[in-house]
Amino acid sequence: MSRTPKDPELASRLSRRNVLGVAAGATAATLLSGAAAQATSPKGGTSPGHGHGHGKGRAVLPPGRLGIQLYSLRDKVSTLGFAPVFAELEKYGYDEIEFAGYTQGSAGAITLSQLKRLAKDHGLNPIGSHVGYYDDNNPGAYTFAQNLTKVLDEAEALGLKHIGTASGPFRYGSTVDGWKRAAEDFNTYGAAARKRGMKFYQHNHAEEFSFATDKPKVRLYDVLLAETDPDLVYLEMDIYWAFCAQFRFGKRADGTPAPFNPIDYVLKQPNRYPLFHVKDGTRNDAARDGYDMTDVGDGDIDYKNFLSRVTARTDRGRTYHHWQTEHDNPVESFAFARKSSEHLHSLRESRCGD
Repeated sequence: MSRTPKDPELASRLSRRNVLGVAAGATAATLLSGAAAQATSPKGGTSPGHGHGHGKGRAVLPPGRLGIQLYSLRDKVSTLGFAPVFAELEKYGYDEIEFAGYTQGSAGAITLSQLKRLAKDHGLNPIGSHVGYYDDNNPGAYTFAQNLTKVLDEAEALGLKHIGTASGPFRYGSTVDGWKRAAEDFNTYGAAARKRGMKFYQHNHAEEFSFATDKPKVRLYDVLLAETDPDLVYLEMDIYWAFCAQFRFGKRADGTPAPFNPIDYVLKQPNRYPLFHVKDGTRNDAARDGYDMTDVGDGDIDYKNFLSRVTARTDRGRTYHHWQTEHDNPVESFAFARKSSEHLHSLRESRCGD
Protein backbone atom coordinates (compact mmCIF):
# COMPACT_ATOMS: atom_id res chain seq x y z
CA MET A 1 0.00 0.00 0.00
CA SER A 2 1.17 3.54 -0.61
CA ARG A 3 2.33 4.78 2.70
CA THR A 4 1.27 8.03 4.33
CA PRO A 5 4.37 10.24 4.33
CA LYS A 6 5.98 10.53 7.75
CA ASP A 7 6.91 14.15 7.18
CA PRO A 8 4.37 15.85 9.51
CA GLU A 9 3.76 18.83 7.24
CA LEU A 10 3.42 16.72 4.11
CA ALA A 11 1.22 14.15 5.87
CA SER A 12 -1.04 16.94 7.04
CA ARG A 13 -1.45 18.23 3.52
CA LEU A 14 -2.15 14.81 2.08
CA SER A 15 -4.72 14.05 4.76
CA ARG A 16 -6.67 17.02 3.43
CA ARG A 17 -6.46 15.96 -0.22
CA ASN A 18 -10.15 15.04 -0.37
CA VAL A 19 -10.98 18.71 -0.19
CA LEU A 20 -7.78 20.42 -1.31
CA GLY A 21 -5.54 20.28 -4.38
CA VAL A 22 -2.12 21.44 -5.39
CA ALA A 23 -2.13 24.28 -7.90
CA ALA A 24 -0.21 23.54 -11.09
CA GLY A 25 3.01 25.52 -11.22
CA ALA A 26 2.76 26.49 -7.56
CA THR A 27 5.08 25.52 -4.77
CA ALA A 28 4.27 22.51 -2.61
CA ALA A 29 2.87 24.82 0.05
CA THR A 30 0.33 26.52 -2.21
CA LEU A 31 -3.13 24.98 -1.89
CA LEU A 32 -6.38 25.60 -3.68
CA SER A 33 -9.78 24.87 -2.25
CA GLY A 34 -11.38 21.85 -3.92
CA ALA A 35 -14.52 23.92 -4.21
CA ALA A 36 -12.74 26.71 -6.09
CA ALA A 37 -13.18 27.31 -9.79
CA GLN A 38 -11.22 25.07 -12.12
CA ALA A 39 -7.58 25.94 -12.57
CA THR A 40 -6.43 26.20 -16.16
CA SER A 41 -3.12 25.26 -17.70
CA PRO A 42 -1.01 27.64 -19.77
CA LYS A 43 -2.58 26.07 -22.84
CA GLY A 44 -6.04 26.95 -21.61
CA GLY A 45 -7.23 23.47 -20.68
CA THR A 46 -7.69 21.86 -17.32
CA SER A 47 -4.35 21.55 -15.56
CA PRO A 48 -3.01 18.08 -14.84
CA GLY A 49 -4.79 16.76 -11.80
CA HIS A 50 -6.66 19.99 -11.22
CA GLY A 51 -10.13 21.27 -11.89
CA HIS A 52 -13.11 18.96 -11.81
CA GLY A 53 -12.54 15.72 -9.95
CA HIS A 54 -9.36 16.84 -8.19
CA GLY A 55 -9.70 16.23 -4.49
CA LYS A 56 -12.66 13.89 -5.02
CA GLY A 57 -13.02 10.25 -5.94
CA ARG A 58 -10.56 7.40 -5.94
CA ALA A 59 -6.82 8.05 -5.96
CA VAL A 60 -5.26 7.88 -9.41
CA LEU A 61 -1.94 6.59 -8.10
CA PRO A 62 -2.10 2.83 -7.47
CA PRO A 63 -1.32 1.95 -3.85
CA GLY A 64 2.22 0.82 -3.10
CA ARG A 65 3.58 1.72 -6.53
CA LEU A 66 5.21 5.14 -6.15
CA GLY A 67 8.94 5.04 -6.73
CA ILE A 68 11.77 7.33 -7.67
CA GLN A 69 14.74 6.97 -9.99
CA LEU A 70 17.72 7.60 -7.71
CA TYR A 71 19.57 9.39 -10.52
CA SER A 72 17.43 12.38 -9.56
CA LEU A 73 19.05 12.33 -6.12
CA ARG A 74 22.62 11.58 -7.15
CA ASP A 75 23.89 14.80 -5.56
CA LYS A 76 22.44 13.81 -2.18
CA VAL A 77 23.63 10.20 -2.41
CA SER A 78 27.18 11.30 -3.24
CA THR A 79 27.38 13.78 -0.37
CA LEU A 80 25.15 12.24 2.32
CA GLY A 81 25.09 8.54 1.47
CA PHE A 82 22.14 6.25 0.86
CA ALA A 83 20.86 6.12 4.45
CA PRO A 84 19.87 9.80 4.80
CA VAL A 85 18.41 9.77 1.29
CA PHE A 86 16.29 6.70 2.00
CA ALA A 87 15.13 8.27 5.26
CA GLU A 88 13.88 11.31 3.35
CA LEU A 89 12.12 9.18 0.75
CA GLU A 90 10.39 7.25 3.52
CA LYS A 91 9.15 10.53 4.99
CA TYR A 92 7.84 11.62 1.60
CA GLY A 93 5.73 8.49 1.17
CA TYR A 94 7.71 6.61 -1.45
CA ASP A 95 7.26 2.85 -1.77
CA GLU A 96 9.97 1.93 -4.28
CA ILE A 97 13.36 2.90 -5.64
CA GLU A 98 15.04 2.37 -8.99
CA PHE A 99 18.82 2.34 -9.00
CA ALA A 100 21.18 4.14 -11.36
CA GLY A 101 24.19 2.17 -10.22
CA TYR A 102 24.74 0.76 -6.75
CA THR A 103 27.16 3.36 -5.42
CA GLN A 104 26.37 6.63 -7.25
CA GLY A 105 29.46 8.04 -5.60
CA SER A 106 27.93 7.26 -2.22
CA ALA A 107 29.60 8.78 0.81
CA GLY A 108 31.22 5.69 2.31
CA ALA A 109 31.50 2.15 0.96
CA ILE A 110 28.40 -0.02 0.90
CA THR A 111 27.85 -3.65 -0.09
CA LEU A 112 24.87 -4.96 -2.01
CA SER A 113 23.57 -6.78 1.07
CA GLN A 114 23.86 -3.61 3.12
CA LEU A 115 22.10 -1.62 0.40
CA LYS A 116 19.28 -4.16 0.22
CA ARG A 117 18.87 -4.14 4.01
CA LEU A 118 18.99 -0.36 4.18
CA ALA A 119 16.18 -0.06 1.63
CA LYS A 120 14.09 -2.59 3.55
CA ASP A 121 14.66 -0.74 6.82
CA HIS A 122 13.10 2.35 5.25
CA GLY A 123 10.18 0.51 3.66
CA LEU A 124 11.55 0.94 0.15
CA ASN A 125 11.30 -1.85 -2.40
CA PRO A 126 14.19 -1.92 -4.91
CA ILE A 127 12.22 -2.42 -8.11
CA GLY A 128 14.81 -2.07 -10.88
CA SER A 129 18.12 -0.69 -12.06
CA HIS A 130 19.65 0.91 -15.13
CA VAL A 131 22.77 -0.72 -16.61
CA GLY A 132 24.58 0.10 -19.85
CA TYR A 133 23.66 -1.88 -22.97
CA TYR A 134 27.15 -2.17 -24.47
CA ASP A 135 30.69 -0.82 -24.62
CA ASP A 136 32.33 -2.73 -27.43
CA ASN A 137 35.66 -1.01 -26.80
CA ASN A 138 35.91 -2.33 -23.25
CA PRO A 139 35.49 -6.06 -22.64
CA GLY A 140 35.42 -5.44 -18.90
CA ALA A 141 32.62 -2.87 -19.03
CA TYR A 142 29.71 -3.28 -16.66
CA THR A 143 27.14 -3.72 -19.41
CA PHE A 144 24.70 -6.34 -20.61
CA ALA A 145 26.78 -7.07 -23.70
CA GLN A 146 30.12 -7.36 -21.93
CA ASN A 147 29.21 -8.73 -18.47
CA LEU A 148 25.71 -10.18 -18.55
CA THR A 149 26.30 -12.74 -15.79
CA LYS A 150 27.71 -10.17 -13.35
CA VAL A 151 24.89 -7.74 -14.08
CA LEU A 152 22.29 -10.41 -13.37
CA ASP A 153 24.16 -11.73 -10.32
CA GLU A 154 24.12 -8.31 -8.67
CA ALA A 155 20.51 -7.62 -9.60
CA GLU A 156 19.55 -10.97 -8.11
CA ALA A 157 21.52 -10.24 -4.95
CA LEU A 158 19.48 -7.06 -4.49
CA GLY A 159 16.24 -8.93 -5.08
CA LEU A 160 15.32 -6.85 -8.12
CA LYS A 161 12.30 -7.91 -10.12
CA HIS A 162 13.38 -5.83 -13.13
CA ILE A 163 16.80 -5.13 -14.61
CA GLY A 164 17.15 -2.88 -17.61
CA THR A 165 19.00 -0.32 -19.67
CA ALA A 166 18.43 3.32 -20.54
CA SER A 167 20.66 2.93 -23.59
CA GLY A 168 18.99 3.17 -26.98
CA PRO A 169 19.17 0.16 -29.33
CA PHE A 170 21.66 1.97 -31.61
CA ARG A 171 24.53 -0.51 -31.23
CA TYR A 172 24.35 -1.48 -34.91
CA GLY A 173 23.14 1.83 -36.29
CA SER A 174 19.74 3.33 -37.11
CA THR A 175 18.63 1.00 -39.89
CA VAL A 176 15.83 -1.53 -39.64
CA ASP A 177 18.30 -4.41 -39.79
CA GLY A 178 20.46 -2.73 -37.16
CA TRP A 179 17.53 -2.57 -34.78
CA LYS A 180 16.60 -6.15 -35.55
CA ARG A 181 20.09 -7.15 -34.42
CA ALA A 182 19.71 -5.08 -31.26
CA ALA A 183 16.36 -6.77 -30.66
CA GLU A 184 18.13 -10.14 -30.83
CA ASP A 185 20.51 -8.92 -28.13
CA PHE A 186 17.59 -7.81 -25.99
CA ASN A 187 15.85 -11.14 -26.42
CA THR A 188 19.04 -12.86 -25.22
CA TYR A 189 19.24 -10.65 -22.13
CA GLY A 190 15.53 -11.09 -21.50
CA ALA A 191 15.79 -14.87 -21.63
CA ALA A 192 18.72 -14.83 -19.20
CA ALA A 193 16.88 -12.48 -16.84
CA ARG A 194 13.74 -14.59 -16.98
CA LYS A 195 15.69 -17.65 -15.82
CA ARG A 196 16.54 -15.62 -12.70
CA GLY A 197 12.94 -14.58 -12.13
CA MET A 198 13.51 -11.05 -13.43
CA LYS A 199 12.22 -8.96 -16.32
CA PHE A 200 14.63 -7.22 -18.69
CA TYR A 201 13.47 -3.78 -19.82
CA GLN A 202 14.51 -0.87 -22.01
CA HIS A 203 13.96 2.77 -21.06
CA ASN A 204 13.36 5.19 -23.92
CA HIS A 205 14.52 8.66 -24.70
CA ALA A 206 13.08 10.66 -27.60
CA GLU A 207 15.34 9.21 -30.28
CA GLU A 208 13.81 5.74 -30.12
CA PHE A 209 10.77 7.22 -31.86
CA SER A 210 12.80 8.54 -34.81
CA PHE A 211 12.74 6.93 -38.23
CA ALA A 212 15.04 4.34 -39.79
CA THR A 213 17.74 5.84 -41.98
CA ASP A 214 17.22 3.20 -44.69
CA LYS A 215 13.42 3.16 -44.50
CA PRO A 216 12.30 6.67 -43.52
CA LYS A 217 8.65 5.65 -43.19
CA VAL A 218 9.45 3.11 -40.48
CA ARG A 219 9.55 4.29 -36.86
CA LEU A 220 12.41 2.57 -35.03
CA TYR A 221 10.41 2.06 -31.84
CA ASP A 222 7.93 -0.01 -33.84
CA VAL A 223 10.80 -2.21 -35.01
CA LEU A 224 11.88 -2.75 -31.41
CA LEU A 225 8.37 -3.76 -30.37
CA ALA A 226 7.87 -6.05 -33.33
CA GLU A 227 11.22 -7.80 -33.13
CA THR A 228 11.48 -8.40 -29.38
CA ASP A 229 9.68 -11.25 -27.67
CA PRO A 230 6.94 -9.76 -25.46
CA ASP A 231 7.55 -12.51 -22.91
CA LEU A 232 11.23 -11.60 -22.65
CA VAL A 233 11.62 -7.88 -23.31
CA TYR A 234 9.67 -5.19 -21.47
CA LEU A 235 9.56 -1.43 -21.72
CA GLU A 236 9.88 1.39 -19.23
CA MET A 237 8.22 4.35 -20.86
CA ASP A 238 9.77 7.65 -19.91
CA ILE A 239 6.60 9.64 -20.42
CA TYR A 240 8.35 12.99 -20.71
CA TRP A 241 10.72 11.82 -23.43
CA ALA A 242 7.85 10.11 -25.24
CA PHE A 243 5.98 13.42 -25.37
CA CYS A 244 9.16 15.14 -26.56
CA ALA A 245 9.34 12.50 -29.29
CA GLN A 246 5.73 13.22 -30.21
CA PHE A 247 6.82 16.83 -30.79
CA ARG A 248 10.08 16.03 -32.59
CA PHE A 249 9.05 13.02 -34.65
CA GLY A 250 5.42 13.74 -35.44
CA LYS A 251 6.55 14.26 -39.03
CA ARG A 252 8.84 12.22 -41.23
CA ALA A 253 11.97 13.69 -42.78
CA ASP A 254 10.02 14.60 -45.93
CA GLY A 255 7.52 16.56 -43.86
CA THR A 256 4.62 14.14 -44.14
CA PRO A 257 2.59 13.79 -40.93
CA ALA A 258 3.31 10.82 -38.68
CA PRO A 259 1.40 11.62 -35.49
CA PHE A 260 1.32 9.30 -32.50
CA ASN A 261 0.18 9.42 -28.89
CA PRO A 262 2.54 7.83 -26.34
CA ILE A 263 -0.29 6.39 -24.27
CA ASP A 264 -1.60 4.43 -27.26
CA TYR A 265 1.49 2.22 -27.13
CA VAL A 266 0.78 1.44 -23.50
CA LEU A 267 -2.94 0.81 -23.92
CA LYS A 268 -2.28 -1.54 -26.82
CA GLN A 269 0.15 -3.71 -24.81
CA PRO A 270 -0.14 -2.71 -21.14
CA ASN A 271 1.60 -5.87 -19.94
CA ARG A 272 4.78 -4.82 -21.75
CA TYR A 273 5.10 -1.65 -19.68
CA PRO A 274 5.61 -2.63 -16.03
CA LEU A 275 7.61 0.54 -15.32
CA PHE A 276 7.20 4.23 -16.07
CA HIS A 277 9.24 7.34 -15.51
CA VAL A 278 7.02 10.17 -14.35
CA LYS A 279 8.79 13.30 -15.49
CA ASP A 280 7.16 16.64 -16.26
CA GLY A 281 7.75 19.46 -18.71
CA THR A 282 6.46 22.89 -19.60
CA ARG A 283 5.53 23.16 -23.28
CA ASN A 284 8.00 25.28 -25.25
CA ASP A 285 7.66 25.08 -29.02
CA ALA A 286 10.93 27.00 -29.43
CA ALA A 287 12.91 24.26 -27.67
CA ARG A 288 14.33 21.30 -29.58
CA ASP A 289 12.30 18.83 -27.55
CA GLY A 290 9.15 20.92 -27.34
CA TYR A 291 9.29 20.95 -23.52
CA ASP A 292 11.42 22.31 -20.71
CA MET A 293 11.84 19.77 -17.94
CA THR A 294 10.37 20.74 -14.59
CA ASP A 295 9.22 19.22 -11.31
CA VAL A 296 6.32 16.79 -11.47
CA GLY A 297 3.10 18.78 -11.13
CA ASP A 298 4.60 22.04 -12.39
CA GLY A 299 4.38 21.16 -16.08
CA ASP A 300 1.84 20.52 -18.82
CA ILE A 301 1.80 16.72 -19.01
CA ASP A 302 -1.61 15.56 -17.86
CA TYR A 303 -0.69 12.86 -15.36
CA LYS A 304 -4.16 12.55 -13.91
CA ASN A 305 -5.40 11.49 -17.33
CA PHE A 306 -2.38 9.31 -18.13
CA LEU A 307 -2.41 7.35 -14.88
CA SER A 308 -6.19 7.06 -14.87
CA ARG A 309 -6.30 5.60 -18.36
CA VAL A 310 -3.47 3.15 -17.77
CA THR A 311 -4.81 1.88 -14.46
CA ALA A 312 -8.35 1.67 -15.87
CA ARG A 313 -6.97 -0.61 -18.58
CA THR A 314 -5.90 -3.16 -15.97
CA ASP A 315 -7.55 -4.97 -13.12
CA ARG A 316 -7.22 -2.73 -10.06
CA GLY A 317 -6.75 -5.73 -7.83
CA ARG A 318 -3.81 -6.98 -9.88
CA THR A 319 -2.17 -3.75 -10.96
CA TYR A 320 1.40 -4.33 -12.01
CA HIS A 321 2.63 -0.91 -13.07
CA HIS A 322 5.30 0.97 -11.16
CA TRP A 323 5.57 4.76 -11.37
CA GLN A 324 9.04 6.24 -10.83
CA THR A 325 9.36 10.01 -10.51
CA GLU A 326 12.41 11.58 -12.11
CA HIS A 327 14.04 14.88 -12.98
CA ASP A 328 17.39 14.85 -14.77
CA ASN A 329 18.64 18.04 -13.14
CA PRO A 330 16.31 19.28 -10.38
CA VAL A 331 16.99 22.66 -8.81
CA GLU A 332 16.83 21.04 -5.37
CA SER A 333 16.55 17.27 -5.47
CA PHE A 334 14.88 16.70 -2.08
CA ALA A 335 12.33 19.41 -2.88
CA PHE A 336 11.68 17.72 -6.22
CA ALA A 337 11.13 14.33 -4.57
CA ARG A 338 8.82 15.80 -1.97
CA LYS A 339 6.73 17.85 -4.40
CA SER A 340 6.42 14.96 -6.84
CA SER A 341 5.08 12.62 -4.17
CA GLU A 342 2.65 15.21 -2.91
CA HIS A 343 1.34 15.96 -6.37
CA LEU A 344 0.86 12.35 -7.45
CA HIS A 345 -0.76 11.36 -4.17
CA SER A 346 -3.17 14.29 -4.53
CA LEU A 347 -4.55 13.26 -7.92
CA ARG A 348 -8.10 11.93 -7.79
CA GLU A 349 -10.31 10.45 -10.43
CA SER A 350 -12.99 12.73 -11.81
CA ARG A 351 -16.49 11.62 -10.93
CA CYS A 352 -17.70 12.77 -14.32
CA GLY A 353 -14.91 10.91 -16.13
CA ASP A 354 -12.20 12.24 -18.39
